[in-house]
Amino acid sequence: MRELTYVAKRTVEWREAPDPRIQSDGEAIVAPVAATPCDVDSSILAGHGFIEPPFALGHECVARVVETGDAVTTVSPGDLVVVPWSVNCGGCDRCRAGLTAHCTAVPYMAMYGAPIGGDWGGLFSDLVRVPYADAMLVPLPTGLDPVAMASASDNWSLAWRLVAPHLKARPGARVLVVARGSIGLYVCDISRALGASDVLYVDPDPEHRELARAFGAATTETLEPLPQGYDIAVEATGRVDQLGLAVKCLTPEGICESAGNHFRPGELPLLDMYLNGVTLRIARDNVRAHIPDALRLAASGKVAPQRVVSHVIDWEDLPAALPEKHLKPVFVRADV
Repeated sequence: MRELTYVAKRTVEWREAPDPRIQSDGEAIVAPVAATPCDVDSSILAGHGFIEPPFALGHECVARVVETGDAVTTVSPGDLVVVPWSVNCGGCDRCRAGLTAHCTAVPYMAMYGAPIGGDWGGLFSDLVRVPYADAMLVPLPTGLDPVAMASASDNWSLAWRLVAPHLKARPGARVLVVARGSIGLYVCDISRALGASDVLYVDPDPEHRELARAFGAATTETLEPLPQGYDIAVEATGRVDQLGLAVKCLTPEGICESAGNHFRPGELPLLDMYLNGVTLRIARDNVRAHIPDALRLAASGKVAPQRVVSHVIDWEDLPAALPEKHLKPVFVRADV
């Protein structure tokens, strides 16, 4: 089989690899049918990652099940499934607590698309081994488009987690979104669907702002501190200065969720945060726990994640097209 391999800044190529094989009766082999780059993949392609190439890339896809071990009960060959970005067993104490990104049955940070906790391959590959099929794979609900939901492995379900629980606890809250890619746009869509009274989207890209307005958000190119303006802030830029501005805009006891990958250090206005009683969470997402709820919202018709898909591109064009600067391209295969 082939796996798309990141080899240098703005450069990826197909490399041959052995076909993955089932190694235990709880495993599955899947073939991605709609895969898309995560926002962090854009940083990696731009040369801002912290892992030296080469390595197999990709950790967001909807796939078709090709083969299952004898003990797999939740999916069957032919099923369309969401493949979570992190590898997790589903049975350890942390997984049972919903902390699937911190599974103790696999090496720390085991994931697709980066060889951090072992080499699990990437989801821009012709075939992928899923070691804990029953725990990891989530069937795609009937009627949902794999192209629209290619990001359910990470960014779409992450966006749900960034705001949905907070809006349930604070109905009608005002939401600030400081972003540069798909996560922030998904947050705008979800926030409006779940009853936010006001959404402000901050992004220098005019096309992104136009999409945010289609989701009912007000938009601006840059952010000036608006003290006590917003109940919930979401930062998805990976820039500490933008995170600092976001927390300055919170109401007393406001909540800030940082989904940016902060590869570079910086300073936060800690005294301001202390005086205002800010809650700040900076975290990778335990995505497997949130995928079912995020898919249910997508199936409800209240949201339109397909609007964020900027391009639909043939699988064979991955090496040439992935390094190009697109908001959210989805690469599709019709042969599986």
